[in-house]
Amino acid sequence: MSFRYPKDFDVIVVGAGHAGIEAALASSRMGCDVLMLTTNADTIGQMSCNPAIGGLAKGHLAREIDALGGEMGKCTDMTGLQFRMLNLKKGPAVWAPRAQCDKKAYQFRMKWVCEREPNLTIQQGQVESLLHSNREVQGVRTAMGVEYHAKAVVITTGTFLRGLMHVGEAQQKGGRSGESAATGLSAALLDVGIELGRLKTGTPPRLLKRSIDFSILEEQPGDEPVPYFSFWKDDLFHVEHSGINPDDIGHSEGKYPPGSILDRLDGQMHCWVSWTNGKTAEIVRKNIHKSPMYSGTIEGVGPRYCPSIEDKIVRFAEKESHQIFIEPEGMSTDELYINGFSTCLPFEIQYEIVRTIKGCENAEILRPAYAVEYDFAQPRQLHPTLETKPCKNLFLGGQINGTSGYEEAGAQGLMAGINAAQRVQGKEPIVLRRDQAYIGVLIDDLITKGTSEPYRMFTSRAEYRLMLRQDNADLRLTEIGNDIGTINKRNYEFFRSKKEAIDNEVSRIKSVHEGTVSLDQLLKRSEMTYEMLPSKNESLSEEIKRQVEITIKYEGYINRQENEVARFRLMEDKQIPDWLDYSSIKGLRNESRQKLMEHLPATLGQASRISGISPSDVSLIMVHMKRGGKGKEVLGELQAGATE
Repeated sequence: MSFRYPKDFDVIVVGAGHAGIEAALASSRMGCDVLMLTTNADTIGQMSCNPAIGGLAKGHLAREIDALGGEMGKCTDMTGLQFRMLNLKKGPAVWAPRAQCDKKAYQFRMKWVCEREPNLTIQQGQVESLLHSNREVQGVRTAMGVEYHAKAVVITTGTFLRGLMHVGEAQQKGGRSGESAATGLSAALLDVGIELGRLKTGTPPRLLKRSIDFSILEEQPGDEPVPYFSFWKDDLFHVEHSGINPDDIGHSEGKYPPGSILDRLDGQMHCWVSWTNGKTAEIVRKNIHKSPMYSGTIEGVGPRYCPSIEDKIVRFAEKESHQIFIEPEGMSTDELYINGFSTCLPFEIQYEIVRTIKGCENAEILRPAYAVEYDFAQPRQLHPTLETKPCKNLFLGGQINGTSGYEEAGAQGLMAGINAAQRVQGKEPIVLRRDQAYIGVLIDDLITKGTSEPYRMFTSRAEYRLMLRQDNADLRLTEIGNDIGTINKRNYEFFRSKKEAIDNEVSRIKSVHEGTVSLDQLLKRSEMTYEMLPSKNESLSEEIKRQVEITIKYEGYINRQENEVARFRLMEDKQIPDWLDYSSIKGLRNESRQKLMEHLPATLGQASRISGISPSDVSLIMVHMKRGGKGKEVLGELQAGATE
């Protein structure tokens, strides 16, 4: 028996993790009537692995999500236990914020935010199949037979698609510890033409705090002043935005956001640094055959850049030790996260190797480490909007697209939710370019190159990273958020004021001279800072001063990158027409023809980034486009742009 839910929705979001939350909030804030379905309403926004946001490149993504009106940055600032800005000894392009969060507080606040969103309905239910006709999705059906209809559907299932957890030889179906797998949805995706693959991820054991000897560990404090994630300070320093009992507000007397974890603690918590040793490696090597990854039990490919302790010891056999970070999971729990020590070895081996870590000689394991295998959709099947090519109005976001990490998931969820709303409202899609945002790099990489392993973002993946800094994410993206309705009026006015202050101060510095030298020439000297200038504006915030200094110091480099972008976009933005038939292009190599027909790139820029496609292949496509009678000016424009 099936039951048609009496209300139809504009957008249905399946899943309530980091991708699902951003998708649902974005669509609802843009005026859509949204339903978010989750298998467990108690785990909305749960941090399944490390309760941390940010880090190298990931911090850039989190700030871009915030600049576009997403929730991840604000929730991190309200629930963070410790904040640090990484890579400060390097250039500003690779500075990256990172925060260790209270995992339960983060989860509870995300649930609270979703429950307060006027256009968002939350219901508990496990989606088993898709309602569709003629390759166009129309809704979903749950395991209880409830049919929900909508104009667009966003799938954000994380690691739950046919999820299978491993600890040694023990196996259990589930997407994460304590939660069941989504078993029917994989078949539903196959039914609409989505190609699936298999990936693997893992998580380390959690240890009991009182069993650790911190006296012999290196302490790692947070940074002060706190490097917050969110640009929207009014959303942080107003009590009504905290979601906290008024009795728990005000302990820091305004130093930290009222009701935030830092406010309640009146300070930051510490993390600690430790190391493995030869004994760790010896035990792992002796028992490597008991690891499902090495016995052949696990078929899914694991993350290259977040290897298990088994992988580290096998792949980097020459290293005598590996760094481990011991991090708190919350202010109200004594559980510790052992960062860098994921494994799926049997529990008895975990117990033995954990006690080889410095400071953990008497450690007690509260939760064993495990690995999880899950289905993912090959992302080459996606349009730049994250709509699937085989099925209209069906969007995918997060780990289902082969990525790893909360920030990568949140970024995709946000864009899938935005584009689902744009589709429903009959508006033009929002596609971020590679020179515009790390989100643009992430999505472009996925849809043009695909992936055979969990994809993680790095600053090295971006060609124009000096333009894509974490500090200027709002200057790059907030106008877009305002145009589509994800940025509220108060925050947009704050942004306009900030931008105006930066522009005015840059102009002033360029016009004021100290003797025969202008202030901007002084500031460009390597030893100079804004604070060292003989004439400065003391009324400006530290954030604006820093932005002014970076803008002037790196002006020449930024201008060169902007010129490169202008030349690049001549090719990047040229659409490949639907009528183009790769099989009819004379001179195109068979390998290139096969890859182009497999990927079906939307633009010449996308075609150029497909592995194995040469510049001569792109030239042949351009000539064919010209001869096809469409875009006759294409080749001439591109050739002119190449000589500028």
